[in-house]
Amino acid sequence: MQLQTNIPERAKIRFPLTSQPAKPSCQNQEKEIPFEMQLIRSWDRYNAHSPDLPHRHQHVEVIWIKRGNGYLDIDRRRYEMGNNTLYYIIPGQLHHLEMEDAEGYILSFPEELLHSGSDDFELMYRTGLFHMLNHSPAINVRQDVADEIEDISGKLYREMINGHVLRSEIIKRYTCIFLIYLARQLEVSLPVATQSNDICLAKKFIALVENKYINWKMVKEYARELAVSPNYLNEVVKRMSGYSARHHIQQRILLEAKRQATCEAISMKEIAYQLGFDDMAHFSKYFKTVYGKNFTDFRKELFC
Repeated sequence: MQLQTNIPERAKIRFPLTSQPAKPSCQNQEKEIPFEMQLIRSWDRYNAHSPDLPHRHQHVEVIWIKRGNGYLDIDRRRYEMGNNTLYYIIPGQLHHLEMEDAEGYILSFPEELLHSGSDDFELMYRTGLFHMLNHSPAINVRQDVADEIEDISGKLYREMINGHVLRSEIIKRYTCIFLIYLARQLEVSLPVATQSNDICLAKKFIALVENKYINWKMVKEYARELAVSPNYLNEVVKRMSGYSARHHIQQRILLEAKRQATCEAISMKEIAYQLGFDDMAHFSKYFKTVYGKNFTDFRKELFC
């Protein structure tokens, strides 16, 4: 008998990275980011075992399974899925989902949302959520927390599919609340030293990157300012956030470069200078190394 496949319903939205209103000046033009949410109603094994399913994304993916059974492979490690389980997949991880008759949600958004300097998402460092996700992408959610997450997920999905005013602001806040509920469950399991010292150092580093990324591009410069060794700083930041200190610096520079690229009136040479690069060739090489595509091609895609 042929199995019937129900494709999860999907909703998409693009909204400004920051909460500030967009201004007509090119210098202040806001970068819009995509946010996507899928409603899982059923997922049969025939579809899940198709050979083209193992794949990678260039965005964060949160898979929340309310009810259902199956497996999720992440970087060749298999996790058994069941009721009230949640999985956090970072950009670049190879993953493969095998589910049958599942119910839940899949949230997808660029990681830059988590590194946007927003006070809401900075809470993730203080709660220690990234610390947990770096050590185990699979979470068995307590029933009381699951009830809250299910309620927030439903509200988030309804906002995704309607066109009400200020929808993007509500979506960002619901996403943050979604993550904070997870952090509540895990807060008690984190050592006091981790909460007080490591999270404090990671928070200081992120704030320093926001202020110094134009002039400082090396981990050792931030480590010197924070009075720690580069290796120690990298170790703590990676443990707290899931990403190395160097990655945070690169992504902040890349984010600003992409923002500036949206204005046709600014040349690549000017952007390179504004971002603290001595010459255009150095900037071009840096952009391609971090983003995987050269700046010229990236800009052409914006205006094609």
